[in-house]
Amino acid sequence: MKDNNFRKVKQVLWLILFANWGVAIMKIIIGTSIKSASMTADGFHSLSDGASNIVGLIGISIASKPKDKEHPYGHKKYEVIASMFIGGMLLVLAGKIILTSISRFTNIVEPSITTESLLVLVLTLIINIVVCTSENRIGNKLNSHILISDSMHTKSDIFVSVGVLFTLVGVKLGLPAIIDPIASLVVSGFIIHSAYEIFKSATCVLVDKAIIDEDEIREIVMKFEDVKGVHNIRSRGSENDMHIDMHILTEPHISLDQSHRLSHEIEDKIQDLVNKNAQVIVHLEPFYNNIQH
Repeated sequence: MKDNNFRKVKQVLWLILFANWGVAIMKIIIGTSIKSASMTADGFHSLSDGASNIVGLIGISIASKPKDKEHPYGHKKYEVIASMFIGGMLLVLAGKIILTSISRFTNIVEPSITTESLLVLVLTLIINIVVCTSENRIGNKLNSHILISDSMHTKSDIFVSVGVLFTLVGVKLGLPAIIDPIASLVVSGFIIHSAYEIFKSATCVLVDKAIIDEDEIREIVMKFEDVKGVHNIRSRGSENDMHIDMHILTEPHISLDQSHRLSHEIEDKIQDLVNKNAQVIVHLEPFYNNIQH
């Protein structure tokens, strides 16, 4: 990711931080006043969205540092590590909500629902939808792992808020108050699922899972006239920090200058067709018709 992109990501995270905290405060105040466990839980979930933005800001600040002697590949994986912290925060929050919900089963409190509280919930839901769609769009545009992960976090908040809204409407229409702690458990389920998705995505980067199908790379490389074969294709990283290496078979008589030019042409073509951020390393080997490679 370019330095300019890192600055844009920081700006987006700051804006979303204030939006999330505004939404969280509104939900917690209203949820507490009407004694709604589900809305209060939803409010703390929104508060965690703001906390995740802070973690994201810290992660981006470290990830944007330039390469140095101890980090020749740069610091970009700190952005992924920050996502892992967000997943951990979600798991802790889910645990607290589950414990609160269980206690509410033995001490049922019927929410005092007002039209104003429902309007506030709808308003915060609209804000979350705008935040989620904007963050995801910008995250994909900037190839930012942290923005995409954070938008997934906010997306779960949207589904949670919809569940809370239906719960409060249901209680207002006469359904038993026990559906409120049940809804809180559903909230925790969404949060756990969000944490799983974040851990899954981040772990793939940290353990260097293949990010591109090697057949796709092979198809691109074999279109070069000087290439007689390709093997040992490997890829790792993320959309904004992709690394690809391979072994290329070519005629043994080509010059060093031709070999160097071929390597750069392959890298340019992969950057053009696969990912502009791809860093490609090509190991050239001589091709002989009577030898198997």
